[in-house]
Amino acid sequence: MTQQRYQNGKRVIRRWDDVFKAVSAEPRRQLIVALLDAPPDATVPLPESAINPNVPQDPEILRQELHHCHLPLLSDYEFITWQKEPLVAGRGPRFSEVATVFESLQSNATDLPDSLVFGCQRLERERQEGFGDSVPE
Repeated sequence: MTQQRYQNGKRVIRRWDDVFKAVSAEPRRQLIVALLDAPPDATVPLPESAINPNVPQDPEILRQELHHCHLPLLSDYEFITWQKEPLVAGRGPRFSEVATVFESLQSNATDLPDSLVFGCQRLERERQEGFGDSVPE
């Protein structure tokens, strides 16, 4: 029994580490949110779906970063699938593990500190809907 609990504990720690590594970079967070908004079997275009609209990045530089860093990492964890031509991404077999973090944040936007909400269009919108008031600029 103790050995099984130990193995289960190690497995869940590894999975949480994967999730937090995956969400530790903005382009990956934007891509995950874009996939949440898309139908489950759809793909989203890149680099457009990985750009934060408040802080636009050069699309060619982002394309290279996606290809060499962000997409392989998310794919290795099975959160996404992707292809090079055209450059698109879709949900992977473990997508729900990373998606649940964003769904939880969005559903609790009214409880998050302002410092984590203002400047994030998605959370601002969720908070506005939750409070029923206007969004500060």
